[in-house]
Amino acid sequence: MAFLKKINSKAKTDSTTGFGTNANSYGGRFLTKNGNANIRRTGVGFLDGISWYHTMVNIPRWKFMLIILVFYFTVNFCFAGIYYLIGVEHLKGINATTPLDKFGQTFFFSIQTYTTVGYGHISPSGFLTSFVAAVEALFGLLSFAIATGLFYGRFSMPKAFLRFSENALIAPYGEGTALMIRLSPYKNTHLTDAEAKMTVGMAVEENGKLVNKFYNLDLELSKINALTLSWTLVHPISESSPFYRLTATDFENLSGEIMVYVKVFDDRFSTTVVKRTSYIFNEIIYGAKFTPMFSRSPDDNKTLLHIDKLNSYEKVAL
Repeated sequence: MAFLKKINSKAKTDSTTGFGTNANSYGGRFLTKNGNANIRRTGVGFLDGISWYHTMVNIPRWKFMLIILVFYFTVNFCFAGIYYLIGVEHLKGINATTPLDKFGQTFFFSIQTYTTVGYGHISPSGFLTSFVAAVEALFGLLSFAIATGLFYGRFSMPKAFLRFSENALIAPYGEGTALMIRLSPYKNTHLTDAEAKMTVGMAVEENGKLVNKFYNLDLELSKINALTLSWTLVHPISESSPFYRLTATDFENLSGEIMVYVKVFDDRFSTTVVKRTSYIFNEIIYGAKFTPMFSRSPDDNKTLLHIDKLNSYEKVAL
């Protein structure tokens, strides 16, 4: 129960976070650093538990391109094998002598059929070969339609081009201290009507059981009109804060996580976009402050936003 005494009794709990109170049922953090729920679903089949569209539009670019290339060559390899088994004598225009050369020419015929290029050098002869070529042409049209939709979905999907600092800081603020987290846009977007919310979840012992307690963290500014430079989210550690009187040792020993939600209107997409992240207590630097990350340009005509300094801070005494 000594741990409970460290929690400020004036801090109001929040029961609308969507997370459960039974701490023993949770493993690891609530949110990953990129803002996704730290959950693995079981009890459902793999095909039923995954949305292929959402997966394909959200995976990294290199994985997406690799899947497209592997699928393309695998399909053509399979159809080339079918043509080879039927017999290359049913493909007019093949002048190969060795088995490897014959398969190679059927492979490139498959590519021409799959992409509907049809150079005319090789053509199918006989019902079975013509039927397989017709099926492949249809499959190719459908495949390219799906791939085009995925490319467009990835290209046009609204995204919040925001980056958060790697660490949260406990920094000087007025006559006391405050929790500070910095974020900034990093692409040539125009963001307005930005709104932020911070919630902290802590595992505490209550009546002999380990439970999760959630608290809303009041911000100095929760809304700003335009997000063109960096924005430091400031939670003053007052008498109503759950962090009131917590020391550096407490942050090192306590189990907790700060969840950050930011939504902003992007006029390029003409819609509201959302970005999330979280900081466990081990990612909080006690006794530090952020250093400036924007400056005046040498010609005095621009403001330079130094994205590489987003997490730059210096240690200070509290």
